[in-house]
Amino acid sequence: MNDPIVGVVATGEIAVGVVQGHELMGKLRMYPPGDGVGHPDDIHSMPVDAIAETMVQMIQEVCAEHGVNPAAAGVGFPGIIRGGVIEESPNLKQTKGARMADLLMGALASRGVQIPVHLFNDADALAAGLAATRGQLEKLIRVWTLGHGIGFGRYPHAEGVWEGGHCVVTLDPKEGFCGCGGKGHLEGIMGHRAMRLRFLDLEPDEVFENARAGDQRCCEFELMWHRALAAASATSIHLEGPGKFFISGPNSRFVKISLLSQYLHEMVTMTPLQGSVFEVVPTSTEIAVVGAAVNAGRARRAHQRSS
Repeated sequence: MNDPIVGVVATGEIAVGVVQGHELMGKLRMYPPGDGVGHPDDIHSMPVDAIAETMVQMIQEVCAEHGVNPAAAGVGFPGIIRGGVIEESPNLKQTKGARMADLLMGALASRGVQIPVHLFNDADALAAGLAATRGQLEKLIRVWTLGHGIGFGRYPHAEGVWEGGHCVVTLDPKEGFCGCGGKGHLEGIMGHRAMRLRFLDLEPDEVFENARAGDQRCCEFELMWHRALAAASATSIHLEGPGKFFISGPNSRFVKISLLSQYLHEMVTMTPLQGSVFEVVPTSTEIAVVGAAVNAGRARRAHQRSS
């Protein structure tokens, strides 16, 4: 990928950068900008049109800063993304149904920027970024992102829903803390929002601190938390085979690799499916932006081959 491509990721904030040769050019442009000025409205409270307008302005600014005419833009959003449409996004509810790729292309065209825009799940963008920055573009890469919700990313990008955070990991009908309203979901146990609802008297950090101190309620939850992630990973292994799972996001700091691996070993017993490993990687918006651009570059080349 030699042509410059814009990478964009939208989660609790918007990050935009220009990527060339799998490397970020300069620094990311961020919204809210972190300039010391109060910005009370993050994108969770912004209308869809405002999100799109903010992205387009940031794309223009970062391209002008580096003096480039990008060949395409890759944009990562949380939720079910298919055909340039955000079909569902429990953590950015106002974007449900938005034809975001068309919206962004139209806004860019109105400013004289005629480029294709490719939309991806944000965790898929992170998986692509990990593959690119580690020189593993020929391998299957899977990543769990542990934050407000739970994301599951896969590289190479493939058509499908891939909402791994909504894997059913328990049949207990009382487990209903997932943001989508479903019962027994991984996110309903591991998601930051879900943990706050479960422990109304404790923040997630305090839950794991209390577990280290031996509090029985918190210890039991910590074991369930790890068993849930092992169960979801085991499901992926039984569908796509063994391999490496990266774990990222702000709540990845709670992960105990030895405990997670123990539970996974109990759940995956067929010899050809054994051998998977976990690795916690630092949360990196830069890597996700690179991955959004990498996926856009792949989509652009696929379109050129088919046309």
